[in-house]
Amino acid sequence: MVCKMDGDDVQIINFEDADLKNATVLAGFPSIGLVSTIVANYLIDALNLRQIGAMDSSQFPTLSVVHTGEPLSPVRIYAGALGNGEKLAVFVSEFKPKPTLINAISTAIMKWVHEKGCTLLISPEGMVVEGKSAEEENTADAYAIGSTEKARMTLRAKQIPEFKNGIIAGVSGVLLNQGKHEGFDVIAILAEAHPNYPDARAAASALNVIGTLVGTDINVVPLYDEAERIEKQLQKFHKQAKPIVSGSSQPPQPSMYG
Repeated sequence: MVCKMDGDDVQIINFEDADLKNATVLAGFPSIGLVSTIVANYLIDALNLRQIGAMDSSQFPTLSVVHTGEPLSPVRIYAGALGNGEKLAVFVSEFKPKPTLINAISTAIMKWVHEKGCTLLISPEGMVVEGKSAEEENTADAYAIGSTEKARMTLRAKQIPEFKNGIIAGVSGVLLNQGKHEGFDVIAILAEAHPNYPDARAAASALNVIGTLVGTDINVVPLYDEAERIEKQLQKFHKQAKPIVSGSSQPPQPSMYG
């Protein structure tokens, strides 16, 4: 069954009528260090979630993502269950939305969450922290903020560090505001991330917080292994670039997935 939910040129297409009552929903739209994208894809793969729908708009990139011979929309919705039986739905996007689309995307997500009877919406983000030492850069702290007093009490009860002051932009920021206006629990997770490459360590830090929130352990060891691989590759390229940087205004750019 295909069911469409329209609004402001962004629509959600439900491929099946999945039972998501009391489920947790994760919004994975690209951010600093691709934290949200890494988190969303990791959960989809690790939990073997199935695709239950897609998001579409005339303003989305005109492309199809082909994976194992199957065409996929650039924004998809997956669902399944955690190890403790809790239901989980994940939005994952292959592109960073234009600023003019962020409100419409967030509104469509909130409408869908209400329609499905979900109870918690989590939006992970990358956050740049300046002034950290070299040793501190090898660790990624994560903070969280809730849209409602109930959500903030949950953070305190689970001893998750709260984000106190600053600006949260993009989909996470709009979802927080909409959650507050509608009295719906939205939690944004802010993981310290490197802005210049996919930060798997930051994604692992965000996943640890998500695991605490939903009451289950999420194995993030593969992500830490990936972070070490990326860092070693960066060190290799930096070492190779040193002799020629002085004679070139544009040093070689490493490929993160080569």
